[in-house]
Amino acid sequence: MSLLEIRDYRLAFDTFDGTLHVLDGIDLSLGAGETLGIVGETGCGKSVLARSLLRLNESPPARVTSGTILFEGKDVLALPEAGMRRLRGRRIAMVFQDPASYLNPLLAIGTQMEDAIRGQEAALGGAVRPRRAIRAEAAGLLASVGLAEPQRLLASHPHQLSGGMRQRVLIAMALAGSPTLLVADEPTTALDVTVQAQVLALIAGLVAEKGLALMLISHDLGVVTASCARVAVMYAGTVVEEAPTASLLSHPLHPYAQGLIAAVPDLDNPAHKPRGIPGTIPNLLAPPGGCRFHPRCSRASDICRSTKPVLRELAPDHRVACHHAETP
Repeated sequence: MSLLEIRDYRLAFDTFDGTLHVLDGIDLSLGAGETLGIVGETGCGKSVLARSLLRLNESPPARVTSGTILFEGKDVLALPEAGMRRLRGRRIAMVFQDPASYLNPLLAIGTQMEDAIRGQEAALGGAVRPRRAIRAEAAGLLASVGLAEPQRLLASHPHQLSGGMRQRVLIAMALAGSPTLLVADEPTTALDVTVQAQVLALIAGLVAEKGLALMLISHDLGVVTASCARVAVMYAGTVVEEAPTASLLSHPLHPYAQGLIAAVPDLDNPAHKPRGIPGTIPNLLAPPGGCRFHPRCSRASDICRSTKPVLRELAPDHRVACHHAETP
């Protein structure tokens, strides 16, 4: 049994202009200890999907219209709020993409970390530990993510830390509940390439050391390639291709995945000229019928305009949602 199973998951946002069909029939799975990258253009629904695992999209205007999210065999969408409090952080932890937005600028790092640890313990209904023990655990978590002088950092405020240090603090807070699944939503956004590499190496090391399953969300194919064994490509709220990373890079089958890879500069081949994908992402207030990519696709035919393709396996562990995927 997979650790995480997402089946036919659909999510909409009700706005003054109409209903935004943000996620449209997501099908994904993730096993214990596996690493899955999710890539796609900005606005394709990657972050919304990640937040859905913790039911952070349930308040209006968002609403689930169909589907199931099974984690360790339990339907996340059917859990009561008390059950979700035990799940969030303890079993599924999330690292958000902008630490400056998720760390309170008015509170010291130590206060925020202690609150996170106490919150996890309170969700389980255990005895409250002395503050000294909780602070020692917070310092240990900071040290585990490679931050020097953790006692000094506990007394610091977010503005006194660099972007990379703040991101490491968020990772440390995510590890406070000893989760089984770590969801990292654009964890290297706004970091320079050196710090980005350090944060990715840190995440990879923690995943290997603790046996975590990882869902890494990024619009950067290079980031996902360096960190994940499997990749799912999203477009306009749907998964259009899913495959082992090496297979996707060497032999993408969906026209959109082919376009993403063709748009990446090849530094080893100066003659290679990156090519953009014509057109723009669709308006999700009135998404195209059939395949959502067909208005931008050179292979589109009548069936693409009328019938939504389903994810089907065309090679070992390689699934694609395209009516013409076999076409050379």
